[in-house]
Amino acid sequence: MLDPTMHREGEPEILPGRKLTARVAGVYTAPFDHFVTRVVETLPLGFEGIEGDYHAGHTRRSGGREPWYPRGTEMRNERQLSIVAPDELAIIAERMGLAEVRPEWIGANLLLEGVPMLSMLPAGTMLFFKGGVTVKIDGQNAPCRLSGRSVAEHARMADQDAGSLLFPKMARRLRGLVAWVEKPGVISAGEEVSVRVPEQWIYRA
Repeated sequence: MLDPTMHREGEPEILPGRKLTARVAGVYTAPFDHFVTRVVETLPLGFEGIEGDYHAGHTRRSGGREPWYPRGTEMRNERQLSIVAPDELAIIAERMGLAEVRPEWIGANLLLEGVPMLSMLPAGTMLFFKGGVTVKIDGQNAPCRLSGRSVAEHARMADQDAGSLLFPKMARRLRGLVAWVEKPGVISAGEEVSVRVPEQWIYRA
């Protein structure tokens, strides 16, 4: 009988899942008709995302990230939450020659610290918050000119058009993650988070 755990030639290497620990360094919401967020103490979450937030909803309209659909097609909202890391924001700021890039400027809802290379967490990673909320990672949040314009304006860059174009280049694979709510509840600033990274492999067939 073949050993089911044996690695066969040509098959992808499978890396085991692992657990990490993080902390909520900040929570933010966008209660108005714009994606820029503001600091709050808690995030009340339902299955639709953050109650009253700009990105809340069970569904959303497709845009430039979904060229396979006509723009404006109703689709599932896997972008209910935007998650960033302080160390990655610092790298972006340094690359852009800025003193800082704040989470609010780019519409972040959660600032998580303690996870190395947060933006590289794979899709399917689950975040278990100590207060009971569970969030599932959909994937990386690709930086865009809209966020770049916000950064350029808030940082009062001399050439804001150039700044809006510079951000997508400097923030590539550092802009954080998008996620959706699997188990509702309330997330609080300072809360501990158990990060469960799934098995990983590269499919090349």
